[in-house]
Amino acid sequence: MRRGVLEFCVLALLRDGPRYGVELVRELSSVDALVTSEGTIYPLLSRLRREQLIATVWQESPSGPPRRYCRLTEAGEKALAEFTAEWGRFRDGVEYFLTSNGGEQA
Repeated sequence: MRRGVLEFCVLALLRDGPRYGVELVRELSSVDALVTSEGTIYPLLSRLRREQLIATVWQESPSGPPRRYCRLTEAGEKALAEFTAEWGRFRDGVEYFLTSNGGEQA
């Protein structure tokens, strides 16, 4: 399940501005349930780029080699908006079954 929402967490981080891979790993890992590694993020970023949800550009780094920065594309913004609209309904549905008798009948 975490894998299914991780890409949308990445898109949400990019909504706030361009970031590079290690920066994304660090920000995601600041939330216990989303701790991840470069080995997970870089393939995910490659897939998001192939799907044209993000675009990348190389930029010089003030400390070290150039970094590949990712930013949201228009398609990425649309995908994130659609997920955000559905997420509340999904979360509420799961919460219903986890915190009540759900569909259980007396």
